[in-house]
Amino acid sequence: MKTVALFGGSFDPPHLGHEAVVKALISQSEIDKIVIMPTFLNPFKSSSFAPAKKRLKWLEEIFSTYKDVFIDSFEVQKHEKVPTITTVEYLLTSYDRVYLVIGADNLKDLQKWYKFDELEKMVTFVVASRDEIYVPQEFIKLFVQADISSTSLRQTMNIDKLSAVNAEEIMNYYKEKNDN
Repeated sequence: MKTVALFGGSFDPPHLGHEAVVKALISQSEIDKIVIMPTFLNPFKSSSFAPAKKRLKWLEEIFSTYKDVFIDSFEVQKHEKVPTITTVEYLLTSYDRVYLVIGADNLKDLQKWYKFDELEKMVTFVVASRDEIYVPQEFIKLFVQADISSTSLRQTMNIDKLSAVNAEEIMNYYKEKNDN
């Protein structure tokens, strides 16, 4: 059985917390591959700070040396908001089982996701711990030690919370964007 973990998100910007999630996923023996899928535009947001292609490039640079970790441009190429169920259907054409990775902060709105009732039958949810948010037992809990959010990072631009691979470029981009 070919399995994949789908780790999607805005990654606006990608940071060490995202890397911590991937490193924790790598240790899960039931997962064959990890697909990181940046959104063109998050279905719950009206805009992004960095363009999709730039976020895609940054992720490719950060994860280029990771074994069995792939950056997929499926959603970016659509040039529109893509519901998670559409991405899962796309992955199920190549994989037998999809583990859908979400942050614990997404649990409160999970029922609001497009076609959630269908989606939950198609995937196994893996919930990355965050901010001591309770994760119900029906989910696989992924222990991640990283107290970082893209939202706060865009405001503070703490270079220590960015991947050394492209931290300068990412920091400069957001600083320039914040100055305008």
